[in-house]
Amino acid sequence: MQENKEIKALFHLIDDPDEEVFHSVSTRIVSYGRGIIPNLENLWENTINEGIQERIETIIHRLHYRDLTEDFQRWKTSSFQDLLTAALLVSKFQYPDLATSNVLQEIEKLRKNIWLELNSYLTPLEQVNVLTSIIYGYYNLKGTEVGYQHPEEFLINKLIETKRGNTIINGVLYLILSELLEIPIKAINIPRQFVLGYIKPDDYSDEGAPKKDPFHRVEFFIDPLSGQVFTHKDVENYFKRVSVPPVPSYFKPISHVRTIQVLLEEFSKCFEDEKNLYKQKELQELAALLND
Repeated sequence: MQENKEIKALFHLIDDPDEEVFHSVSTRIVSYGRGIIPNLENLWENTINEGIQERIETIIHRLHYRDLTEDFQRWKTSSFQDLLTAALLVSKFQYPDLATSNVLQEIEKLRKNIWLELNSYLTPLEQVNVLTSIIYGYYNLKGTEVGYQHPEEFLINKLIETKRGNTIINGVLYLILSELLEIPIKAINIPRQFVLGYIKPDDYSDEGAPKKDPFHRVEFFIDPLSGQVFTHKDVENYFKRVSVPPVPSYFKPISHVRTIQVLLEEFSKCFEDEKNLYKQKELQELAALLND
């Protein structure tokens, strides 16, 4: 962006010690949009004062965050809420200049490898065994428990790069591939866990209500940590162990929107130190933006 007199004056005021002045200046700079980012980066490179560099970084982050908010809003209101698109948006919170082509190519390779092993004669369990053997065996994906000291384990680009992610982002990848292959696997609303379920087709009564309750519409459950399959009995035992009554709502599939909300909410817990509390607040705001 060509620098006019106002931009030059605003840049000159970035080092003003008055926080209110800096807030007004940064808000005005942000109003120029992302086109001003190269100018800010050039200013950063020609500044030796670390305090001013941090202020420039804050302004650049505000510009990226504003764009990200708009992208999430568009995704929420789109007719097809593609899970991969939203997962990449979460990654762009940490990596605003992320090139997505490598992620898309790797997921397409995975999809093709799985598709070549599938056929219409496989049972649901056999279909899932193909998915699991390729994702965790051939592709060698490793799963970890959710740990808030490792923010990169919530991001799909880092999952593809390192082949290591936590239960949630592994589950998101599993859901993306299932949807691309038209296998009816959904995230399930079991408390304190991120679990997937193979959902049987609806069998409706004459009155239009499903004949099966949510629990029995799930053929079996899948742990995205490793792809291990769990039976209904295993899940019943889990509820007994945690002393939680298993109500029907816990077995209903959750939407893509809610899945991404869970990812954002859990990701936000990685930023609890004072320096990064603003990131936690922003991620929580993005999650709240997706509310109906």
